[in-house]
Amino acid sequence: MTEIICENEYKTKQFANNLAQILTKGDVIVLSGELGAGKTKFVEGLLNRFNLQNEISSPTFTIVNEYKNDQISIYHFDLYRLGDIYEFENIGGEEYFSKGICIFEWGELIEDILPNDYIKISFSKSNENAELRILNIETFGNKYNEIDFKSFSN
Repeated sequence: MTEIICENEYKTKQFANNLAQILTKGDVIVLSGELGAGKTKFVEGLLNRFNLQNEISSPTFTIVNEYKNDQISIYHFDLYRLGDIYEFENIGGEEYFSKGICIFEWGELIEDILPNDYIKISFSKSNENAELRILNIETFGNKYNEIDFKSFSN
Protein backbone atom coordinates (compact mmCIF):
# COMPACT_ATOMS: atom_id res chain seq x y z
CA MET A 1 0.00 0.00 0.00
CA THR A 2 1.18 3.51 -0.81
CA GLU A 3 0.15 6.56 1.17
CA ILE A 4 -0.09 9.94 -0.56
CA ILE A 5 -0.67 13.14 1.40
CA CYS A 6 -2.51 15.90 -0.47
CA GLU A 7 -2.35 19.21 1.40
CA ASN A 8 -5.40 20.64 -0.35
CA GLU A 9 -7.91 19.98 -3.14
CA TYR A 10 -5.54 21.40 -5.75
CA LYS A 11 -2.93 18.76 -4.78
CA THR A 12 -5.59 16.02 -4.96
CA LYS A 13 -6.53 17.14 -8.47
CA GLN A 14 -2.87 17.45 -9.46
CA PHE A 15 -2.14 13.91 -8.26
CA ALA A 16 -5.10 12.56 -10.26
CA ASN A 17 -4.03 14.50 -13.35
CA ASN A 18 -0.53 13.06 -13.11
CA LEU A 19 -1.81 9.52 -12.52
CA ALA A 20 -4.11 9.82 -15.53
CA GLN A 21 -1.11 10.01 -17.86
CA ILE A 22 -0.62 6.23 -17.49
CA LEU A 23 -4.28 5.24 -17.71
CA THR A 24 -5.64 3.56 -20.81
CA LYS A 25 -8.77 1.81 -22.00
CA GLY A 26 -9.70 -1.01 -19.62
CA ASP A 27 -8.22 0.55 -16.48
CA VAL A 28 -10.41 0.47 -13.39
CA ILE A 29 -10.11 2.72 -10.35
CA VAL A 30 -12.15 2.27 -7.18
CA LEU A 31 -12.52 5.36 -4.97
CA SER A 32 -13.50 4.77 -1.38
CA GLY A 33 -14.07 7.18 1.49
CA GLU A 34 -16.69 9.14 3.34
CA LEU A 35 -18.70 11.97 1.81
CA GLY A 36 -16.54 15.03 1.26
CA ALA A 37 -13.26 13.10 1.41
CA GLY A 38 -12.11 14.24 -2.05
CA LYS A 39 -13.30 11.54 -4.45
CA THR A 40 -15.03 13.94 -6.84
CA LYS A 41 -12.07 16.36 -6.75
CA PHE A 42 -9.88 13.43 -7.76
CA VAL A 43 -12.17 12.73 -10.73
CA GLU A 44 -11.99 16.42 -11.73
CA GLY A 45 -8.21 16.20 -11.81
CA LEU A 46 -8.26 13.01 -13.84
CA LEU A 47 -10.68 14.52 -16.37
CA ASN A 48 -8.40 17.54 -16.65
CA ARG A 49 -5.71 15.32 -18.21
CA PHE A 50 -8.11 14.62 -21.08
CA ASN A 51 -9.42 18.22 -21.31
CA LEU A 52 -12.80 17.11 -19.98
CA GLN A 53 -12.72 18.99 -16.64
CA ASN A 54 -15.59 21.27 -17.64
CA GLU A 55 -17.84 18.28 -18.25
CA ILE A 56 -17.93 16.88 -14.73
CA SER A 57 -21.15 16.45 -12.87
CA SER A 58 -21.96 14.17 -9.99
CA PRO A 59 -23.39 10.85 -11.15
CA THR A 60 -25.26 10.43 -7.85
CA PHE A 61 -28.69 10.43 -9.48
CA THR A 62 -27.74 8.78 -12.78
CA ILE A 63 -25.35 6.04 -11.51
CA VAL A 64 -22.91 6.70 -14.40
CA ASN A 65 -21.69 9.69 -16.37
CA GLU A 66 -19.79 9.22 -19.59
CA TYR A 67 -17.05 11.62 -20.63
CA LYS A 68 -15.65 11.25 -24.10
CA ASN A 69 -13.13 12.87 -26.37
CA ASP A 70 -11.40 11.62 -29.50
CA GLN A 71 -8.86 9.73 -27.36
CA ILE A 72 -10.88 7.83 -24.79
CA SER A 73 -14.15 7.26 -22.97
CA ILE A 74 -14.23 7.68 -19.21
CA TYR A 75 -17.08 6.21 -17.18
CA HIS A 76 -17.63 7.76 -13.75
CA PHE A 77 -19.90 5.67 -11.55
CA ASP A 78 -21.36 6.58 -8.18
CA LEU A 79 -22.62 3.36 -6.61
CA TYR A 80 -23.76 4.95 -3.34
CA ARG A 81 -27.45 4.48 -4.13
CA LEU A 82 -27.19 0.88 -5.32
CA GLY A 83 -28.55 -1.66 -2.90
CA ASP A 84 -26.33 -4.55 -3.95
CA ILE A 85 -24.05 -5.98 -6.61
CA TYR A 86 -27.02 -7.40 -8.54
CA GLU A 87 -28.34 -3.92 -9.32
CA PHE A 88 -24.99 -3.14 -10.94
CA GLU A 89 -25.13 -6.34 -12.96
CA ASN A 90 -28.72 -5.61 -14.01
CA ILE A 91 -27.74 -2.28 -15.58
CA GLY A 92 -25.02 -4.05 -17.60
CA GLY A 93 -22.25 -2.54 -15.50
CA GLU A 94 -19.69 -5.21 -16.29
CA GLU A 95 -19.83 -4.28 -19.97
CA TYR A 96 -18.13 -0.96 -19.18
CA PHE A 97 -14.91 -2.54 -17.88
CA SER A 98 -13.39 -2.94 -21.34
CA LYS A 99 -14.94 0.13 -23.01
CA GLY A 100 -12.78 2.85 -21.47
CA ILE A 101 -11.43 4.01 -18.13
CA CYS A 102 -13.86 3.19 -15.30
CA ILE A 103 -13.92 5.12 -12.06
CA PHE A 104 -16.14 3.82 -9.28
CA GLU A 105 -17.05 5.91 -6.26
CA TRP A 106 -18.23 3.57 -3.51
CA GLY A 107 -16.82 0.75 -5.65
CA GLU A 108 -16.30 -1.59 -2.71
CA LEU A 109 -19.89 -2.68 -3.39
CA ILE A 110 -18.80 -4.45 -6.60
CA GLU A 111 -15.27 -5.60 -5.71
CA ASP A 112 -16.32 -9.23 -6.14
CA ILE A 113 -16.94 -8.75 -9.87
CA LEU A 114 -14.20 -6.27 -10.76
CA PRO A 115 -11.53 -7.34 -13.25
CA ASN A 116 -8.43 -8.95 -11.73
CA ASP A 117 -6.38 -5.77 -12.21
CA TYR A 118 -7.54 -2.54 -10.61
CA ILE A 119 -6.43 0.34 -8.42
CA LYS A 120 -8.21 1.16 -5.18
CA ILE A 121 -7.75 4.57 -3.59
CA SER A 122 -9.13 5.09 -0.09
CA PHE A 123 -9.60 8.73 0.87
CA SER A 124 -9.63 10.00 4.43
CA LYS A 125 -9.72 13.43 6.01
CA SER A 126 -7.15 14.69 8.48
CA ASN A 127 -8.38 15.41 12.01
CA GLU A 128 -5.88 18.26 12.38
CA ASN A 129 -6.21 19.99 9.00
CA ALA A 130 -9.59 20.28 7.24
CA GLU A 131 -7.94 20.71 3.81
CA LEU A 132 -5.56 17.74 4.02
CA ARG A 133 -6.48 14.39 2.48
CA ILE A 134 -4.76 11.05 2.94
CA LEU A 135 -4.92 8.70 -0.05
CA ASN A 136 -4.08 5.05 0.54
CA ILE A 137 -3.48 3.26 -2.73
CA GLU A 138 -3.73 -0.49 -3.18
CA THR A 139 -3.30 -2.42 -6.40
CA PHE A 140 -4.94 -5.71 -7.26
CA GLY A 141 -3.68 -8.16 -9.87
CA ASN A 142 -0.27 -7.66 -11.48
CA LYS A 143 -0.77 -4.86 -14.00
CA TYR A 144 0.03 -2.00 -11.62
CA ASN A 145 2.72 -3.64 -9.47
CA GLU A 146 5.61 -1.63 -10.91
CA ILE A 147 3.96 1.79 -10.62
CA ASP A 148 5.57 4.28 -8.25
CA PHE A 149 2.46 6.19 -7.17
CA LYS A 150 4.53 8.62 -5.10
CA SER A 151 6.07 9.93 -8.33
CA PHE A 152 2.64 11.32 -9.30
CA SER A 153 2.37 13.47 -6.17
CA ASN A 154 5.01 15.97 -7.27
